[in-house]
Amino acid sequence: MTNDAGKLTDFDSTNLVFFFYSWRKPLLAIGLIAAIVSGIVSYVIPERFKSTVVMFPATTSSLSKALLTENPSAKQDVLLFGQEEEAEQMLQILNSDEIRDKICKRFKLMTHYKIDTTDRYKRTRLYDEFQNNITFRRTEFMSVKVEVLDINPDTAAHIANCIAQLLDSTTTRMQRERASKAYRIVEQEYFAKLRDTRQIADSMNRLNEKGMYDYESQSEVTSEQYVIAISRGDERAIKSLEEKLKIISHYGSAYLAVRDNLTLQTKQLNLLKTKYEEAKVDAEQEIPHKFIVNNAFPAEKKSYPVRWIIVTGSTLSSMLIAIICIIILDSVNRFRKSEKK
Repeated sequence: MTNDAGKLTDFDSTNLVFFFYSWRKPLLAIGLIAAIVSGIVSYVIPERFKSTVVMFPATTSSLSKALLTENPSAKQDVLLFGQEEEAEQMLQILNSDEIRDKICKRFKLMTHYKIDTTDRYKRTRLYDEFQNNITFRRTEFMSVKVEVLDINPDTAAHIANCIAQLLDSTTTRMQRERASKAYRIVEQEYFAKLRDTRQIADSMNRLNEKGMYDYESQSEVTSEQYVIAISRGDERAIKSLEEKLKIISHYGSAYLAVRDNLTLQTKQLNLLKTKYEEAKVDAEQEIPHKFIVNNAFPAEKKSYPVRWIIVTGSTLSSMLIAIICIIILDSVNRFRKSEKK
């Protein structure tokens, strides 16, 4: 029993070449069959063509911050490429349901992928096909790559370029929802402030009509002239200047209040006007959210399937499984013979 076990161990460690040689015909037959079957299968698999779009995210999402703001610390460079954060945001938008559904509808992918429209799980099958054929990934250079596989090279290129276009429209739609609300709020505040300022300006005009133009200089000059008139005994001038002094004393406080309020309101109005113009630009104007490095074009050669890889992999895998099975079978047979002895 011990000798047999030793022979078995000796066989396993030193006579593997002889062992494989003795099983060469079954192994070669299995490898040949696997190669033929995998070759046939590889030709049955539909050919797919790959189209790729490469783009960098833009760091500037607000046109007003890039072009209109006068604050150097808040100003953004409209030509600056985005970094990791912007690339991740771009990937999230590319993977959104909105872009996926628009692509599926525009290119009729339910029919294109030959999915049964009466199937209970037709949308699940459609989305699975979409994920299998359309991928988004970030490169090591912080760009984003859109890859589309399709049996038609023109369709693959159109889908890839359309996704790049939808990125802008989807991002703009998301930002415009917020920008439009902000614009309406600023617009209301701006026109309310404009009405208030005009009312105060009208009050100032009425004070001007009553003879109030500049309280400080008027009161100073009029007082000096009044003193001079008294020293000269000019009754006519004294009476006239007394009337002016009465007007100044009566409307002076009101003039100062209106003037100071008008100055404050005008300053606030100017600030609101700047914000209003910026909000209007953000709500109405569009700016690309990406820099296209490479547009997609119809591929001239298929990308999938790579037949030699399929055939080689299938053949080697089949032979490896066969070898394992033969070793297990041979070991079992030897063990049974040793037990009988």
